[in-house]
Amino acid sequence: MILPNPKDALHRSWLYRLLSEIYDNEFLSEVLYFKGGTAAAMLSWLDRFSVDLDFDLASGKEISKVREEMETIFEKIGLTIKDSSKNVPQYFLKYDAPENFRNTLKIDINYPAPKYNKYKKVKLIEIDRIVTCQTKETMFANKLIALMGRHEKNGSIAGRDLYDIWKFYLQGFSYDKDVIVERRKNSDLGFFFKELAEFIKKEITQTIIDQDLNTLLENKEFQKVRKIIKNEVYVWASSEMFKYKNK
Repeated sequence: MILPNPKDALHRSWLYRLLSEIYDNEFLSEVLYFKGGTAAAMLSWLDRFSVDLDFDLASGKEISKVREEMETIFEKIGLTIKDSSKNVPQYFLKYDAPENFRNTLKIDINYPAPKYNKYKKVKLIEIDRIVTCQTKETMFANKLIALMGRHEKNGSIAGRDLYDIWKFYLQGFSYDKDVIVERRKNSDLGFFFKELAEFIKKEITQTIIDQDLNTLLENKEFQKVRKIIKNEVYVWASSEMFKYKNK
C-alpha cells in the first residue's frame, strides 16, 4: 500500500500488525472476510492509502466470540478501545503517536454478509498471510452501492468511493450484478445506474473530492486526477445505464 505522507508509516504499521494478529487467530481467520479500500490497496487493485479495516461476517451467531477474540488481540498488542458500538462490531482504537500524527484506527464488521458476496483466499504479501477477501467483482459492486449508500444512511459522501469506482472500471473490472440487485432490492440495473449518474452529477462536489483524497494519494497523482474523476465516472455510469436500457 502506497504511503503519500511519511507520517502515515506508523498508521500503516498498526494496520498490518493488527491484520497479522487477526489472521493468525484460528477462529477469526475463518469467519472474517476482508474487504474495502485497505483490502483493495493491499491486493494492488488501488493505488491509494487507506486507513480503516473492514470485514464481512457471514452470520450474527459468532458476534460475541468475535468481540471476545478481537478485544483480546487489542489488549495483547497495545491498542486501547477509544469507542465502540453496542449494536454492531465497530471499534475506534487508539495507539501512541506523536503530535499531528494519526492515532486512531477504525474497524467495521458487517453482518450478515450479502448472500451474493463472493470470496477467495489470497496471499497478502505485505503481511505474509493467507486471507479470505472479497473478489474483484464483489468489491466493485459493493463500491458502486457505497457511493449512494453512505449518503442514504447518514448523509455523508466519501470521495474515495468515487475514486475507487473510477480505478476499478479503468482496469476493466466487472461488477457482480447479483450483489447490486440484492442490496438495492431492485432488478432494474438501468434504473440503478440512472440513479448513480444523477447522484454523482448533483451531490459530488470538488470540495468533497479534494478533502477526502488529498491525504490518500501522492500529490502528483492527486493533482492529475482531482478534476477529471467526477465527469469520467458520470459518463461511465450513464453508459452503463443505456447499456441496460437498450437490452
